Amino acid sequence: MDALPPTAEEFWPVPDVLAHLAGRWRVTRTVLDLASGEEGRFEGAADFGPLREAGLLYAETGTFTWHGVSRPAERTLRFLPGDRPGTADVRFADGRLFHDLDLASGRHVADHPCAADLYRGEFTVRDADHWRSVWRVGGPAKDLLLTTDYTREGDREGGGYARSD
Repeated sequence: MDALPPTAEEFWPVPDVLAHLAGRWRVTRTVLDLASGEEGRFEGAADFGPLREAGLLYAETGTFTWHGVSRPAERTLRFLPGDRPGTADVRFADGRLFHDLDLASGRHVADHPCAADLYRGEFTVRDADHWRSVWRVGGPAKDLLLTTDYTREGDREGGGYARSD
């Protein structure tokens, strides 16, 4: 599988992933089947709310449209404190590790092998209120590019991280 293409964007460093992500985000995602050229779209919202234990519960809900058919879609992940300060371990709802996340430089690349497929994700932060994930999924029956843009909703009071320069 090819590496993700480099970008010329300037990245915005995030010293504490969990503090930065806390709150509600508007989510737009394109799903491009690179083999067929078909494209789908997800539109919705994601809440990063506190877990009883340390970390955040990611609850995404919205509508996914594929082949002209729109359906409700949702997913849940757990963002737990990572092994280094300011980082996170992203886990599926059942507790299995998905990937690590370190945005100290404003950019992070992570791999997730899944059976015969490989998911390679690139996470970039543009500013306090905008970040993106791009997943390239390759395998015997998959050749997909998933691009998700997150835009913070409302204010960051009580959750988000405010940068001071």
